Parts: sequence; C-alpha cells; structure tokens
Amino acid sequence: MTETVFIPPHGNRRRDRRGFVVPLLVFPFAIYNLVTFTAFGGQPSGWGNGLFVIPMVSGTPWAVTAGDFLLVVSLFCLFFEVLKSTRTGSSSILEHMLSMVLFVAFLIEFLLIGAASSSVFFLLMVMALIDVVAGFSVSITSASRDVTMD
Repeated sequence: MTETVFIPPHGNRRRDRRGFVVPLLVFPFAIYNLVTFTAFGGQPSGWGNGLFVIPMVSGTPWAVTAGDFLLVVSLFCLFFEVLKSTRTGSSSILEHMLSMVLFVAFLIEFLLIGAASSSVFFLLMVMALIDVVAGFSVSITSASRDVTMD
C-alpha cells in the first residue's frame, strides 16, 4: 500500500509579501499623549486651542482647533485601517489582536488618567472600537468568500 502526496510547486503558493503593519491608530494615540503631556502640561483643555481660521463664504470664520485636526488625521488612519483588514494573510490575526490591545489601552487610559478625559480622546477611543469591530467583520466576510461548502 503506497500513499501519494502532492506538493504544489513553489510558484503557486500564496504568500503575504506585505508583512506585518502596526495598527495605524497607534499614531494618533501616541500623538495625543505626547502633545498632552509635553505641550499642554497634562491638561486636555489644550486640544481646544485654535490652530488656524478659515474664512467661509457665509462670512462666519471657521476656527480649526488642535483636537479637530487630530481627529481628521485619525479618521484617515481609520479608513486605511479598515482597508487593511480586507487582507487575509498570516499576519492579519496578529494585527486584529493588536488593534484590540490598542482599544483596551485607550479604554484604560480614558478611565484612569485625567489627561485623557476629553472629547477628543473619547472620539479616538470610539475610532479604535470601530476599527476592532469593522476589522473582524470585514475579515470574516472576506474569508467566508474564499470558502465554499457544498
């Protein structure tokens, strides 16, 4: 009795060449903490400081604060993070786990550290939660399309 084992050629093997990428929302998390503890002296009220004013057609000026600017940058990070979750490589599980760890870090800091008690930090934490939920949902949907059951 003999067994035959088929080994596919090297060229047909799918490989995740992109490798591991850290969760992108770690950058707004780090920026918030660095700026709050260095430039604002641990006071979250500094995120309300105006950065610049844009005159609008209506005649009312639009004042953009430091917090607004950080939130816009974070939304772009969230967008690319959701796009990144469509990959089904070997590193995607690790990336989802690190996104969950980042959300837990946001939550713990929000609850325990006074400098994180601001609307800006809360919205960053909500973005991290959306990243975790959307990442798992998109990954499961993408992976289920690769599997067929008859």
